[in-house]
Amino acid sequence: MATSLGQDTTESVRQVRQARLRLVQVEPWSVMKASFLLSVAVAIVTVVAVAIVWGVLGAAGLWDSINSIVQDSLGDSNGTPFDIETYLGASRVIGFTMIVAVADVVLITAIATLGAFLYNLAATLVGGVEVTFAEDK
Repeated sequence: MATSLGQDTTESVRQVRQARLRLVQVEPWSVMKASFLLSVAVAIVTVVAVAIVWGVLGAAGLWDSINSIVQDSLGDSNGTPFDIETYLGASRVIGFTMIVAVADVVLITAIATLGAFLYNLAATLVGGVEVTFAEDK
C-alpha cells in the first residue's frame, strides 16, 4: 500500500466526538454518605498519624530532653524531677486527637450536605454547571 504524494488523506483525519452535559442537581443523601465515609477515613488517618509521630518523638528522646531542659532551667535538683508526660501524655494527646477527629467527621459531613443543598438552589436559578466531554484520538 504505497501512497502517492497527491493522494487525499481525509480518511486518516478522524472527527472528535463531543458531549455537552449539564449538572443540574446533586443528591444530598449521596453527598452525605460519601462525605461521611471520606471524613471517617481522614479521621482514622489523623489518629494513626498522631500516634506514630508521638511514638517517634518518644523514641528519639525528645521528652527526656525537654525534662532535662526544664529541670536545668528551674534549678531544683533536690525536689521531684519534672516529667512532661504527666502534663502531656500519649493518652491525653491521642484522646484529644480523637475528639477533634469526631468533630471533624460531624462538621465535614454537615458542611458537604449543606453545600449540596446550596448547589441545588443555585442550579435551579442559573441552570447548573455545563461540562463538555471530548473523545481522545
